[in-house]
Amino acid sequence: MEKKVVFAFIACVFVFSFAKVKPTEKEKINWLTMDEVNAKMKTDPKPVLIDIYTTWCYWCKVMEKRTYSNSKVVSYINQHFYAVKMNAETKEPVIWNNKNYNYNEANKVNDFALYATQGQLAFPNTVIFPEIQETTAAIPGFMEPKEIEVILKYFGEGYYKTQNFNEYSANFKAKW
Repeated sequence: MEKKVVFAFIACVFVFSFAKVKPTEKEKINWLTMDEVNAKMKTDPKPVLIDIYTTWCYWCKVMEKRTYSNSKVVSYINQHFYAVKMNAETKEPVIWNNKNYNYNEANKVNDFALYATQGQLAFPNTVIFPEIQETTAAIPGFMEPKEIEVILKYFGEGYYKTQNFNEYSANFKAKW
């Protein structure tokens, strides 16, 4: 009897060691184009998060790897925001709220990056439009998941409509 159990165990180990297990695909942020967001906002408005980056920015890459790949951040953004990834130095025209923004040769960035960050160019820059017509909340610099949580929940759950950020953040209990 004991030999049968050992044999069965060895057989199972052998079978499972050669079985191909397909890894589950990690959820990613559903990055949209500006055109897609403009269209979606007409029928199903919700806050817009724009990651303004440059290709040469070290901290932009770190934020992509650490923050925008964190499963809790990804899930929350996908559920509560439209997300856009925008290269600040794009020479392609950007349309936002029926207005065209073009590359600004003097500043070496697209005018939308200047508009969205209120002229405070720093990268990475997380910009949130609570609604398409509203003034932005531009948050320059790298943020860890635990640092971005309070900002995402403030806008994602609509607290910005009833209280200022300092009040909200003073009572906020981070979970990430």
